Amino acid sequence: MSASLAILTIGVVPMSEVLPLLTEYIDEQHITHHSLLGKMSREDVMADYAVEPGDDPLLTLLNDNQIAHVSRQKVERDLQSVVEVLDNQGYDVIILMSTAAIKSMAARNSILLEPLRIIPPLVASIVDGHQVGVIVPVAELLAAQEKKWQVLQMPPVYSLANPVHGSEQQLIDAGQALLDQGADVIMLDCLGFISVIGIFYSRRWMCRFYSLMF
Repeated sequence: MSASLAILTIGVVPMSEVLPLLTEYIDEQHITHHSLLGKMSREDVMADYAVEPGDDPLLTLLNDNQIAHVSRQKVERDLQSVVEVLDNQGYDVIILMSTAAIKSMAARNSILLEPLRIIPPLVASIVDGHQVGVIVPVAELLAAQEKKWQVLQMPPVYSLANPVHGSEQQLIDAGQALLDQGADVIMLDCLGFISVIGIFYSRRWMCRFYSLMF
């Protein structure tokens, strides 16, 4: 019997690119996707999740294909509510598929996978002293990236390229900029990069690539 999997996202993600990577292990009929903000209009999102004094801003992609700054605290609150519903529905595994700095949720019965608890230490064990370069979609995420990857033995180097609005050449230039800074492992830290990672493989650069799914 196949395990049941609930994918939980904050905004819009390229599920058509993500699903084939998961259906190698879980039947598609046992996978569901739940987006907190992905089906809401920008107006409704900003009415319910606007950043208020004391809130931490969180960047997410809305269904108008544009970035929005929303309140991390409000998003965390409502994500936890969704997790509780999914947990009560009997899902075996719940994955928070997001690169946002969220790691305070809990489930009673389901296995809850939070990326910040898993990905940084896992990557640190894989790269093992190599110089990591990280391609980030927008400059506003750089401060959070530096905090996220402080577990690495050597501080990573960064470059910017947007998988949604950037050109193929901009993506290539971002990768080359990391190589020029000594990177021999390149991470694409945004779900949107899943659909364009082939661009980097086609360059035959002498380095390893990792596109982070969450």
